[in-house]
Amino acid sequence: MIEDDEQLAAMVREYLAQSGVQISHCATAGSGVEAVTHNDYDAIILDIMLPDFDGFEACKRIRQHSDIPILMLTARGDAEDRIVGLEIGADDYLPKPFNPRELLARLRAILRRRAQTEGGQRPLLRFGRLTIDRDARTVRVDSEQRNLTGYQFDLLCALAENAGRVLSRNQLMDHLRGQELEAFDRSIDVHISRVRAAIEDDPKHPRRVLTVRGTGYLFAKKQDDD
Repeated sequence: MIEDDEQLAAMVREYLAQSGVQISHCATAGSGVEAVTHNDYDAIILDIMLPDFDGFEACKRIRQHSDIPILMLTARGDAEDRIVGLEIGADDYLPKPFNPRELLARLRAILRRRAQTEGGQRPLLRFGRLTIDRDARTVRVDSEQRNLTGYQFDLLCALAENAGRVLSRNQLMDHLRGQELEAFDRSIDVHISRVRAAIEDDPKHPRRVLTVRGTGYLFAKKQDDD
């Protein structure tokens, strides 16, 4: 994160840490560009208003040697600024003030897009008899296709992509940014039950999508028959 507001950077670091994201912070454009040159990061959160030179120039310098995903973050919300940022190589743009949950969701979105671009082949998730095709948006158990709504498919993907890790409702909503999140939150248990009905042999005694009481949901990496 290249951001001169120390308090904001600390807030972002604390929030993202709850979702397992580690933040390295630089307070100037120069130190940020230098850090990117010598370290391997997954993405950059780049402010525009910086004390030495602005984020536009920093983005240009980074793009000379790296195609790392860049999310531009600024108090300047003009459409022209957003256009310029995207034209010089930024992947997304978020104006201040912002909801940290939206920041996390946007980061995850640009990382998913990058992973799919680099993968080349269809991004398949396979767990024993279960196969999830994220491009075709299909789910199969053995060779039989199972029907899910768009909500349910995205929910299953969010769980499967984090197999073995407990996800809270808020974390699931972060993955499902762009949908009607408030309505989704109120009915998340219903969606989970329908996902189970589609993929579990015995939905009343699930072995793949598990409830962790008081915490959230867990997608089991393995079943006895995997």
